[in-house]
Amino acid sequence: MSVGLLAVVDDILSAALKASAKSAGVVIDDAAVTPQYVQGITPARELPVVGKIALGSIANKFLLIIPVALLLTAFAPDVLPYLLILGGAFLCYEGAEKVLEWFGFSHGHHDEGARDEKKLVWGAIRTDLILSSEIMLISLANLDPGLDIWQTLAILAVIAVMMTGIVYGVVALLVKIDDVGLRMAKSPIRRVRHNGTRIVRSMPAVFRAISIIGTVAMLWVGGHLVLENLGGVGLTFFTDVLHEVEHLLHALGPVVVWIGETLVSAVAGLIAGLAIVGVILLVSRLRGGSDRHDDDNAAPHSPTTGTP
Repeated sequence: MSVGLLAVVDDILSAALKASAKSAGVVIDDAAVTPQYVQGITPARELPVVGKIALGSIANKFLLIIPVALLLTAFAPDVLPYLLILGGAFLCYEGAEKVLEWFGFSHGHHDEGARDEKKLVWGAIRTDLILSSEIMLISLANLDPGLDIWQTLAILAVIAVMMTGIVYGVVALLVKIDDVGLRMAKSPIRRVRHNGTRIVRSMPAVFRAISIIGTVAMLWVGGHLVLENLGGVGLTFFTDVLHEVEHLLHALGPVVVWIGETLVSAVAGLIAGLAIVGVILLVSRLRGGSDRHDDDNAAPHSPTTGTP
C-alpha cells in the first residue's frame, strides 16, 4: 500500500516539475515584479507584507485560477484566450504607467498608495493574479491529456504551492538582504564587516535594477499574452509577426530568438499600455469636464436656506 502511494506521489511530483518547466520565465518575472510593491514601507513590515502577498497568491491559485481554469477547459475553452488578453492588457497598462513615471508623468495616486500597506498588498495580489494565471495555464496546457480530473487537480495543487514558495522565498530574500548586510557591517571580523558594507551600499542600485526588470517583465509578459491570444481568437496578424521574428532569428540560436521575441513582446506591450493609459486619461477628462459642466448649470442655492 505504502509503495503504491509513494509511486503515485512520485508520479505527481514528476508531472508537476515537467509541466511547470515551460513557465519558468513567468516565475522569474513574478519574482522581479513583486519587490517593487514592498518599497516605501518600514523594514519591520517587509516580511509581513510579503507573507500577506504570498497568502493572496495562494488564494488566487486555489480559490480562483485552478477552479476557473478546470471549468473553462472542460466547458468553455474558447473563453480562455479572451481572459488572457484582458489579463495581458492589464499588465501592459501597469507597465506603461511605470515607464511614464520614469519620465515624470504620474496621476498622483501611486506614491500615496505605495505607503498604504492595504493598497500595496491588494495591488500586488492583483498583479500576481495575472502572472499566476499564466503560470498555471501554461502548466495545465503541458499536462498529459489522459489524466483524470483528480490527478490534474493534484498536480496543479503541487505546482501552485511550489511556484508560490519559490517566488515569495526569493522576494523575501531580496527585501531583507540589506538587513543581513547591516548585521554583517557590525561584525568584529573585518572581512565580514567590509562585505556587509558593500551589500548595504549596493542595495539601492539592486532595487533600481529590479524595478526596471520588473517593469520590462510586465510589458513582456503582457505583450506576449495579448499577441499570442489575439491569434487564438482569429486575429493572426500579430501572432504571425511574432513568429516571423522568431523564424528570422532561428539560425542565431535559441538565446537570440528569446531576446528577439522578448523585445517584440515588450514593445508591443508598451504600445498597448500607452494606448490604454491614453484612453483612460481621455475618458477621465471628459467625465471631469462633464461634471464641471453639470455643476455650472445647476440652479443657484441660497447660502442660508439651501433652497433655490
